[in-house]
Amino acid sequence: MLPTWSVADVHEGFDARSFLAEKERIAADVDRLIQLFDEHGVRAIEHHSATPEDGVAADAVISEYNRVAADLDILGAFIYSSVSTDSRDAAAQAELSEIEPVESRLRPLLSRLADWVGSFDLTDLVAVSSQADEHLGPLGRLAERAGHQMSEREEHLYAELSTTGAGAWGRLQREVTSQLSTCVELPDGDDTLPLTAVRGLATDPDPRIRRAAYDAELLAWPTIEVPVSAAMNAIKGEANIVNRRRNWESPLDASLFANSVSRTTFDAMQSAISASLPDFRRWMRAKATLHGHGGALPWWDLIAPAPVSSGSVTWTEGLDVVRTAFTEFSPNLGGLVDRAVDERWIDAEPRDGKTGGAFCMPFVGDRSLVLLNWSGSAESTQTTAHELGHAYHNTTLAARTALQRRLPMALAETASIFCETLVVEAGLARLDGAEHDAERLALLDVDLQGSNQVVVDIRSRFTFETEVFARRQRRTLSATELCEMMVGAQADAYGDGLDQTTAHPYMWLLKPHYYGSHFYNWPYTYGLLFGLGLFARYREDPDHFRTGYDTLLSRAGMDSAEELGAAFGLDVTDQAFWTASLDVIRARIDAYVELAEKFAPSAP
Repeated sequence: MLPTWSVADVHEGFDARSFLAEKERIAADVDRLIQLFDEHGVRAIEHHSATPEDGVAADAVISEYNRVAADLDILGAFIYSSVSTDSRDAAAQAELSEIEPVESRLRPLLSRLADWVGSFDLTDLVAVSSQADEHLGPLGRLAERAGHQMSEREEHLYAELSTTGAGAWGRLQREVTSQLSTCVELPDGDDTLPLTAVRGLATDPDPRIRRAAYDAELLAWPTIEVPVSAAMNAIKGEANIVNRRRNWESPLDASLFANSVSRTTFDAMQSAISASLPDFRRWMRAKATLHGHGGALPWWDLIAPAPVSSGSVTWTEGLDVVRTAFTEFSPNLGGLVDRAVDERWIDAEPRDGKTGGAFCMPFVGDRSLVLLNWSGSAESTQTTAHELGHAYHNTTLAARTALQRRLPMALAETASIFCETLVVEAGLARLDGAEHDAERLALLDVDLQGSNQVVVDIRSRFTFETEVFARRQRRTLSATELCEMMVGAQADAYGDGLDQTTAHPYMWLLKPHYYGSHFYNWPYTYGLLFGLGLFARYREDPDHFRTGYDTLLSRAGMDSAEELGAAFGLDVTDQAFWTASLDVIRARIDAYVELAEKFAPSAP
């Protein structure tokens, strides 16, 4: 039986006295925090040297902001733990809609703090405030952000309107996609399944089932394309307006700033990725041959298990694989697996109304909530390692404040990718020798599927979103146009590795990333390649690496991408770094192609 998480030790339910009291207290705390900002004049002011009175103000507002924001995050996670596992839970949806206005009142305070901090030389403020000293990195980013904000009244209005604007449209996308079911024509008879379960069939060992799931998907998504395309237009149109009013030259510039990544670093990474695309296409063609296709790989086999695979993986077997690899790195990391199970952090069962995919969110103390949709595949094992890597990262952040824990997405993927790599490398080391060739091929297949998704598919998503932003400046985009743009972006990224007649036109509709943030794509690639670079450092000197690893993770919300890389001797502004990380994947592709030739079906 697959695990489901439990948060009843925090509050027994939405009608519990503790929950109602906490909700009331936090709403009042936000109001008092606003008053505190008003009392100390924390907003845009004339630039001047910081005085002792400014130091008192900084100490008061920073410490209180951290406390209130942390409490609100916990309350929000408690509510979302129900919404994400059952979008039909009316009580949970009602509580979510109640907490959103509270969050919208807190959000403008960060803008006010940015304006205020930008009115000083930070060195002056640090000299008179211990809190400013402890938050030098985050405050420095806020001071930079001050130049990309609207007026205080406009930021406050936007925060309030977002709950009925982009936030509401994002909820619509999540709800209609999570509640959609469709009939799949399976070999043993038709079956009606939620779309999350249908998409899970993409990893089924039976090619007939994979094709049937793909066909069913493409018949189901058009039934909700009108409301979801409206959501896409509203969210991206709103982002264009806000970015323009915040003086960003492009949506990408805003994304790079939010992720603490410089344009130089981004361009270096993208150049290395462009050079690697022919290698990924070579892998796809080898995989196509392995599955008996002539030439390119059809979409429904992109994440198919290798035909030499032993088949399904039980939940217990998958956990054992993750636990063993984690323990080889450190007992603390390995112990996290048992702790997550024993303390019921994990919800792994796919079911109707549950959010698709996987995520990890911090909860109380150093505890996390990990959502999975376990499909019994080796890929599910890798996803489990990935999300538990996030959970480990959260344990290193537990002692940090709310401002110090505001992780850019690109750096938030550091631990998750590193943990996935631990699992892959442990498996490859264990499967040495010709007698293990089939198992080795199966493991390489799972690993390269993931890399292909994070490098190639993410490139298609980045290309697509860039074009959406550009066209949305001029007009509203129809569902048909969005589908055409999606297929075009996939053609550019996948090239001749993919049978383009099977491209998936509705990937824009089903991926929640487009509806909750902007350019929620390339940071995954950054995380993968940065994680591979970190793993290379670990291999060079394991003991030294372990001593600094937790500190590195805990500073992910305090340092820039370049600073974090430099702490481990990595120059992320240099294309050579990204090429070296991609060379690790190229070597795995070479090994895969060689093994695939050995196991490919004979031509008739």
